[in-house]
Amino acid sequence: MKIVILDAHTENPGDLSWEGFEALGEVTIYDRTPKFDDAEIIRRIGDAQIVITNKTPLRANVLDACPSVRYVGLLSTGADVCDCAHAAALGIPVSNIPAYSTMAVAQHAIALLLEICSKVGVHSAAVHAGDWQRCEDFCFWEAPLMELAGQTMGIIGFGKIGRAVGRIARAMGMEVLACGSRVCPEGQETGEYVDLDTLLRRSDVISLHCPMKEETRGIINAGTIAKMKDGAIVINTGRGGLVDEAALAAALKSGKLYAAGVDVVSVEPILPDNPLLGCKNCFITPHVAWTPRTCRERVMDIAVGNAVSFLEGRSRNLVNDPAGAR
Repeated sequence: MKIVILDAHTENPGDLSWEGFEALGEVTIYDRTPKFDDAEIIRRIGDAQIVITNKTPLRANVLDACPSVRYVGLLSTGADVCDCAHAAALGIPVSNIPAYSTMAVAQHAIALLLEICSKVGVHSAAVHAGDWQRCEDFCFWEAPLMELAGQTMGIIGFGKIGRAVGRIARAMGMEVLACGSRVCPEGQETGEYVDLDTLLRRSDVISLHCPMKEETRGIINAGTIAKMKDGAIVINTGRGGLVDEAALAAALKSGKLYAAGVDVVSVEPILPDNPLLGCKNCFITPHVAWTPRTCRERVMDIAVGNAVSFLEGRSRNLVNDPAGAR
């Protein structure tokens, strides 16, 4: 069995092992593969039967040009990097990695919010620069701080991550509103389900945790921002495409929104002309919420397990419905 890993570095920059895959066959590992060079992607896949990818796209023409492929394993939850429908038509099962970073992403969403409200980094930098030594008073602050207790957190997308964020918000004394496609008992224990307009109108903080679909693309836009409270905060650790970045930047610069914290943007790595880069009240991290080693170890374990299940003729974490063997 020939296995190719197209973009290994982000999952395993050297602190993990690929031995789980190496036990299954002959493994070829590429740290990175050009995303837009289909010819090179096809060349690297070659006659491999198993393809493992994180962000290297497997478009329909790539799958057509690689008739040896029998299985695609994703190193991510999101499956839009592969044309899963076309893979299904070719009889190729595609598996993803569900629920491996729930608490880490929830933690990161709250970390962005706390940086905005408590400005730990700003004040630590000021102290290291000598500002406290030169201060005439026992304390000083570079900008107003904000208490979250008594504020309202609105969560768009109330799955496992959204509910985890809600539980942390409640522990800090916040009221939690939720907007999700499905109501569940656990969610009802954590927050109050409301419609989107109500959530936008009542929330002091809005955190995005919904999946990326056509109906959620640009869900934060000029129209929805206009319905928010003046001075609201937006947090996005979901997908960059959930936000109209030009509209968000305009609202941040005008003062309509107090601040934003994002771990994802529409094009990654971020482009030099991304409008959020010009907003001092936008805190941006480079898509790192999922990267604690414990999370990446889970990714590895689940990915290997998915491949083993395929080899044993079983289905596990499928995101498509293969029509049959190619």
